[in-house]
Amino acid sequence: MSMTDPLGDMLTRIRNGQSSNKNVVRAPASNLRANVLEVLKREGYIRGYKKVNIREGIDELEIELKYHEGRPVISEIHRVSKPGRRVYSKVKDLPKYYNGLGIFVLSTPQGVISDHEAHQANVGGEVLCKIF
Repeated sequence: MSMTDPLGDMLTRIRNGQSSNKNVVRAPASNLRANVLEVLKREGYIRGYKKVNIREGIDELEIELKYHEGRPVISEIHRVSKPGRRVYSKVKDLPKYYNGLGIFVLSTPQGVISDHEAHQANVGGEVLCKIF
């Protein structure tokens, strides 16, 4: 059966992995997922990720989760724009998430970036997810 929301699936794997105190979770690889993970790594929400070749033509992303004093660094991670309801935002209409402590991840013409980077580049786009 085909998956209708691959990014939502990866976010759920991260959420479930942190709730069960796992150090590493795996998700099927795609460019969008890798770009979102790169933003999470830059913003300090995960330790890192790497692409692992399972077999010919099948790759997975191995995501290293981050904990601080035994608690997960990511306390909330939610999908905003879904396949049935896309959410777009101009850069000036982006609200502060948790008073600037959380981030929105956006897909823009300049690539997948955080809301802080979107404000600097003065570009809006599709709001993929929000993380705190």
